[in-house]
Amino acid sequence: MRRSRGLAVSLALSLTGTGAGLGIALAPQAAALTPPVAFTADALSTWQPNGVVWALAEAGGQVFAGGTFSTVRPPAGGGSEQQAVNFVALDAATGAPTSCKLSFTIASGTATVRALALSPDKSTLYAGGYFGAVNGTAVSSLAAIDVASCTVKTSFRPAFAATVRALAVTGDTVYAGGDFLTVAGQPRQRFAAVGATDGALKPFTADADEPGRAVEVTPDGENVVLGGDFFTVNGTNSHALAVVDATSGALTKAYPGFIETNSVVKDIATDATGFYTANEGTGGGVFDGRIALDLPGFGQRWRDTCLGATQAVLPYQNVLYSASHAHDCAAMGEFPDGQRHHLLAQPTTGTGKLGWAPDTNDGIGEGIGPRVMTVGSKNGVQYLWVGGEFTTVNGAAQQGLTRFASTGDTGAPTVPVASAASFRPGEVQVRWRSSLDLDDSALTYRIYRNGAATPIATVTADSLFFKRPQVSWTDTTVAAGQSYTYRVTATDAAGNTSALSATAGVTVPTGTESYPSQVRADGAQLYWRYDDAILPYAADSSAGGNQNGVHMNAPALRQTPGAVSGASTAIGFNGTDSRIYADKRQTVGSAYTVETWFRTNTTRGGKLFGFGSNQDRGSYQYDKHIYMTNDGRVVFGAYTGVTRTITTSGAYNDNQWHHVVATQGPGGMTLYVDGVQRGTLAVTTHENYSGYWHAGGDSLGGWPDRPTSEMWAGQLDESAVYPTVLSAAQVQNHYALATAPADSVVQVTAAEDTYANAGAPATNYGTSSSLAVRGTSFYASYLRFDLPAAPAGTVLKSATLSVKTSTTSGAGTTDTVSVVPVTGSWSEGGTTYNNRPALGGPALGAYPGIPDGSAVHTAPLTTGPVAGALGGSLALALSSSGTDALWLWSSEAQAGEGTPQLTLTFGAP
Repeated sequence: MRRSRGLAVSLALSLTGTGAGLGIALAPQAAALTPPVAFTADALSTWQPNGVVWALAEAGGQVFAGGTFSTVRPPAGGGSEQQAVNFVALDAATGAPTSCKLSFTIASGTATVRALALSPDKSTLYAGGYFGAVNGTAVSSLAAIDVASCTVKTSFRPAFAATVRALAVTGDTVYAGGDFLTVAGQPRQRFAAVGATDGALKPFTADADEPGRAVEVTPDGENVVLGGDFFTVNGTNSHALAVVDATSGALTKAYPGFIETNSVVKDIATDATGFYTANEGTGGGVFDGRIALDLPGFGQRWRDTCLGATQAVLPYQNVLYSASHAHDCAAMGEFPDGQRHHLLAQPTTGTGKLGWAPDTNDGIGEGIGPRVMTVGSKNGVQYLWVGGEFTTVNGAAQQGLTRFASTGDTGAPTVPVASAASFRPGEVQVRWRSSLDLDDSALTYRIYRNGAATPIATVTADSLFFKRPQVSWTDTTVAAGQSYTYRVTATDAAGNTSALSATAGVTVPTGTESYPSQVRADGAQLYWRYDDAILPYAADSSAGGNQNGVHMNAPALRQTPGAVSGASTAIGFNGTDSRIYADKRQTVGSAYTVETWFRTNTTRGGKLFGFGSNQDRGSYQYDKHIYMTNDGRVVFGAYTGVTRTITTSGAYNDNQWHHVVATQGPGGMTLYVDGVQRGTLAVTTHENYSGYWHAGGDSLGGWPDRPTSEMWAGQLDESAVYPTVLSAAQVQNHYALATAPADSVVQVTAAEDTYANAGAPATNYGTSSSLAVRGTSFYASYLRFDLPAAPAGTVLKSATLSVKTSTTSGAGTTDTVSVVPVTGSWSEGGTTYNNRPALGGPALGAYPGIPDGSAVHTAPLTTGPVAGALGGSLALALSSSGTDALWLWSSEAQAGEGTPQLTLTFGAP
């Protein structure tokens, strides 16, 4: 359903190491900090004005900034401000003021510099705006400055009667656009041309009925492109954009109806292949984006309809950089209405955004953000300068001016948010939300297992700030019943590396887990199990594995008991603002199934799961959803121009787990609850739009029996979406499998541990952070575990012992270390070499050598002796007959990651 009006994922993988990679490539790969993107997103130290920068130009390693300000000050951290009246010249490489000092003033009113342009040889700087003097020399809103001497050229004396907002310069002509109606006393409405040397008015006449804001000469010098607020040029309809003859001003190309009437052109830039417009609109139905037009011919190449008042465009090395406050690029298949993004890049050949997205805030004045851009160069380094009314850059205080270099990328990607899952023996799915790097979209991920210093696998994948798909890697070298931990880092093309992710742990089951395996086998393309232990990431456990979710406002994680048997957990929503939205933008085909488990006692209703056009805001379009009424009935709805729903007759807000499945396809709509068909409807269509799946709430305006709350107060578990219609038999099978026997896992950390040392026979090591094992000279380590009883109806199916080598140099051993029972009595605080307990046999397990480097190592144990100790205490020792010592972390060491640890897997007999 549409409230008022309504991510393609790019993922490319390459793998090294053991295992397999999972991912889907759905869009062209975006560039990293190599061509076509030419600049880092790391803001450089730059002096800053106390007002707004409207104009920038560059010559000879200097960048000239004009605007409305009175002083400039150093970047945060020190120094004194300097007077700078509406103009400052800065060193392109250092960002500090140069010796060129010019003051643009006026006798009454507020002076401002709105346009700067250089002669083709960069010897003369032309400044336009609203001012009456430069360094005391009388001028009339347009002045020429000798760049070498930083002085006003008094021979250049045009007379503009109002503000000049745009300039373009050729060898002999200065073209101006603005608010003026006369120049040198002669009629010239909003556009005019004067001699570049003396400022004498030229015959060029391109009269517009509303202000001119942009002017640019085509590369061949034959035509001038005009932009602004106008609706006519020389009496001919041509709103906001026109091309005129460079000599006469006669109309070459008109654009009636080409740009929306409530939108204007704020900037125009050209390159060898065409010209580009920056557009701003006011009100509904505006055009706020960018247009590329070809040369010759002046026809449209592409149109980017992102909303967000584009102020400036700059083509550079086949990339179009833009300044705006883009907040809605849904029409381009990118990000929905939401957070503003002020600096973007896209190829000059198309609309898809590239991997460059530094950001500013809206700032002061009109609150637009960045207003103007230019590229400066010094000592072989290029600098992209940005000016405007912003007061922060990349979250740090910086007003009006900032810059980005072509070298020196220092920003590391964000830390991956990782999890791990295993559904059957011999396989672990390690997955993480792809990281964000503001100037590098192609990142390299390294996966580390059990704390090892060397990665077990390397994966490369693409991501953008609005396209952060899940990346997955499957470890196929794992053993049933054993526990593993994984951590992931992200590295950009410059070698900047994130910190390690939080540890993701998993125990490999001894048999196939029935419920999740069936969901995957039945073709789920999104599968949120809600077993994640860290915000804000909801992992996708489907076989494809790239449709993760993002938590909003901290839903309650790992709620127990879950809906299905086994160790899986649920997620809780507060009914006010916590929910999940999918990272992936998509459309939904004519056939689909939505499935979830729910538990609640709410009397305010709410949406459990559904599809909507937005992510972190309420959607404008929303259907294909399941919601609950205030009295606990469950509703499945699709929108066909009107709302079409199936509603259960009974209530389900009894605080018990219930299973709901909604399908739509050629056979119509069907709703199941707890494996039973509750209703059908002969409706085969739904609203077609791009959007995102949501759990825990989204818009419900206009729907029948709309509940008090759109947000879900309760728990969800095992949410899945399929691109097919599940049959009644499949639905019933899923419901039945929820109670099928499943393994349960218990992890037990050593209650006591110590070691004996023949070299210090009377010393007790019970408080040491280390354990040691060696045959000669003797070390032996002793471990005691308090074991639980087996859960009712289960037996011990496997047991493993995990230990972690310390960071001591040479901590590993080439010798076999045996795990043996302890037959004598001992205690952590009292055991020494002199009174050490006797060791028994046979060995329960062994480590056949452990390599150097701090990492977790696991050994399977014979289950019989462990099972015999369930409900009591189990004492084990680590011993060796060799001469190469093994050093481990004890339970007292924080670095031990909970080791020594027993992992016990219980299951049906």
